[in-house]
Formats: sequence, structure tokens, C-alpha cells
Amino acid sequence: MHDGATYWSRLRKDLKRNQIIYWMVLPAILYYGIFHYGPMYGAQIAFKTYVPAKGIWASHWVGFDHFKLFFNSFYFWRVLKNTLLINLYQLIFGFPAPILLALLLNEVRVAIFKRAVQTVTYIPHFISVVVVVGIVIDFFSLDGLINRLSSLFGFKPIQFVLEADWFRFLFVGSDIWQGVGWGSIIYLAAIAGIDPSLYEAAKVDGAGRFRQMFSITIPGMAPTIIILFILNIGHFMSVGAEKIILLYNPATYETADAISSFVYRKGLLESSFSFSAAVGLFNSVINFALLIVANRISRNVSETKLW
Repeated sequence: MHDGATYWSRLRKDLKRNQIIYWMVLPAILYYGIFHYGPMYGAQIAFKTYVPAKGIWASHWVGFDHFKLFFNSFYFWRVLKNTLLINLYQLIFGFPAPILLALLLNEVRVAIFKRAVQTVTYIPHFISVVVVVGIVIDFFSLDGLINRLSSLFGFKPIQFVLEADWFRFLFVGSDIWQGVGWGSIIYLAAIAGIDPSLYEAAKVDGAGRFRQMFSITIPGMAPTIIILFILNIGHFMSVGAEKIILLYNPATYETADAISSFVYRKGLLESSFSFSAAVGLFNSVINFALLIVANRISRNVSETKLW
């Protein structure tokens, strides 16, 4: 009882002493509480045959029937494979891209050129997904810029947008283009936090620019890289539904249809609310499990971890 009273006493003192900080964090708490934790109440429709007129509680309980239906459906392996492959390509090619850009920008000594490159690479982040997809479709259409340029070298025009084999290239490539500059900001901040005396000592020892990069810069960035890698693993099964929906078409369903777009079609277009909720819940559970595993591995092999 005494320990509990002491705890609440310390909490009141801390709230009073740091009330400005708590007021600053309150909007974030409310946001996650209302838009992330609040909707979790509706996740139970994954285990029911949800009828809007009856409401969530009055709808008939069916247990894991929707999950079984999804696992046994024709689309299960296709959407699972596409989701895994798209995220794997993003992890292999997209995750290192901002790291490489940050390392290259750190080596630039001409301030004007550095700021120009940063500005050019940051701008795509502020372009909406709809506009980005429109640019991709225009550039890679049959009479688009890419086909026009390739025709100068004797290549035949390719209908990139209608070719299933090209969808992942277009999706991941445009994703890298849009996010590489913005993603490099946090790595540049990590580089800025490295002690300058380490570079001075390395110069005295005769280390060149590349040696300093591999011996000082990259190890200094390592904790940030590991944390962001864990977070990326935490949404490995998630692919932006809006971009897939805007970019894919019936001709590319074979390689483009992911779990997120499948949930959209089933839930909103076909009104199979319970079935789509079951698929979405399955996706979230896998993401959560991957996050736990990635954090545990990181904790065992390094000192960097989320918790």
C-alpha cells in the first residue's frame, strides 16, 4: 500500500513538474487511442458473420470459419506470395537506398550542390500517391518517355503497365524514388551525432575517406539502422493498398494482388466485412510476430533493441 501511495505521489509531482511536456505528447496519445486502439474493438467481427443492421454484439459467432475459408481459397497463396515478394524487394532495394544517399551526401563538400541534391530528393515525398502513380503510368505507357527513349536505341516498345512481370519493378522503383530523400534525413541526423574527434584521429592515423566511412560513419549509424530495420520487419506483411489499387489492373493481378488490395476488394467492393476483417487480422498478427522475433534476434546479437 505504501509503495502504491509513493508511486502516485511521484507521478503527481512529475506531472506538475513536466506538465508542458505531457501537454505536448497528449495529441499523439489521443491520436493513437482514437484511431489505432479504439478500432481494435471491431476486430471481433473477424470471428462473426457481421450484419450491420444487427451490430457487432448481436451478429452470429462463427469462430475461425472466415480464417479457414481464406486459407483454403484459391487466392491465398497468390496474395501471400505477392505480399512477401513486394516487401522483400522493398527490403533488399528500398531499405539500403536512403542509407547510401546519406553516406554520399555526407561526403559532399560543396554546400550548394549538397543542398540542391537534398531538395530534389526530398520533394517527391510531398507528392500524393495518386500523382506518383499518374507519373509512372505516363512515363511507362506505350508512347511514354521511357519507350520513346528506348526506341532511340532500337528497343521495341513495352507495355510496362500491362505486363505482370514489370509490376513489382514499377511499384518498388517508384516507392524508392518517392521516399529515398525523406528517409535519408534520419541517417544524416545519426551521422551528425558522431563525434568529430573520431574523424580527426582517423586522419592522423592516415585513414582515407573510404576508410573513415567504413570504420567510423557506418558503425556510428548502426544503432539507427538496426532500429529502423526492426520497424521495417514489423510491417513486412503490409503493402500500401492505395498504391496497388491505383497501379494494378486485371492484367497484372497475378503479380500485383497483395493482402491489402484483397482486403479492400472483399471488404468494400463485395461487402464481405467479416471475411476481410479476418484476412486483415491474420496480416496484423503475422506482422506482430515478425516484430517480436526481429527484436529478440537484435537483442541477442547486439545491444540495440526496441524494448
